[in-house]
Amino acid sequence: MKVLITPRSFGKHDDTPFALLRGKGIEPVSNSTGGIMPEHELKAAISGAAGVIIGVDPLTADVMSAAPQLRAVAKYGVGTDNIDLDYCESKGIKVSRTVGANSDAVADYTFALMLALARKIVAIDAGCRRRDWGKITTSDVSGRTLGLIGLGAIGRGVVQRAQGFGMKVMAYDLYWDKGYAERSGIEKAEIDDIVRCADFISLHVPLTDATKHLMDSRRIGMMKQGAYIVNTARGGLIDEAALLTALESGSIGGAGIDVFAEEPPHDDRWYGLGNVVLGSHCAASTEGASANMSMMATRNLLRDLGLLE
Repeated sequence: MKVLITPRSFGKHDDTPFALLRGKGIEPVSNSTGGIMPEHELKAAISGAAGVIIGVDPLTADVMSAAPQLRAVAKYGVGTDNIDLDYCESKGIKVSRTVGANSDAVADYTFALMLALARKIVAIDAGCRRRDWGKITTSDVSGRTLGLIGLGAIGRGVVQRAQGFGMKVMAYDLYWDKGYAERSGIEKAEIDDIVRCADFISLHVPLTDATKHLMDSRRIGMMKQGAYIVNTARGGLIDEAALLTALESGSIGGAGIDVFAEEPPHDDRWYGLGNVVLGSHCAASTEGASANMSMMATRNLLRDLGLLE
């Protein structure tokens, strides 16, 4: 039985997931492209597969139609916007996610971006490498207001880290947990209120029709002078053209962006801006998170293929 595995970090630090698959009579076929697989290569690779462990590669209906025997899709991560869920449902293909496996890693990276932006760590490092020991005045993080849009596992992880910095936290979530919010000292707020008031805004919601361009030109225009926005969720949540305009004009302090609508982004302006810290969709890329996701995705897939008791 063939299973296609597209994430490049799958089983990278521990062969146990591969051994578990082979022990169940499965032939694992890995992504050999060195990057995100385009649709035509994914379509060719998935042919004959009964299951797929998918990263952020485009698992469209056209791709999956090349594998009529496909029975299970295991997402290596939590976002399913790259998977045609309607097609899976129509064909009875089971879809799973590795919920919670990378929450700490992404929360760490989110806070690292906040610190890097506010304290201008990238610019200071670059200056030091030029033997320039001049002082750069930066922004405070401690005691400032953090606005979270999305308060799931990753959002709550960011709250935990922000509390160590004495930050005031305001948040929006579609499914509000009043008890958790009260215990954690989180102020309930609407998105527009967060955008107007927060010194740091961090996005932690899935990409859906309802959340696409959640941060549009109107909301970006409402941000405080000098405020920062961080996105480690999905690129489509932000109107990137509007964000570029704000960054170029200096109307906001900066942005830490690990995810883009198109990766890597083709607009050359991203690469020349000094008030942006760029990421290569790597917030979840730690040894621990990769090991957790690899094992969870493997077990999810085996379960949905009926090979795990």
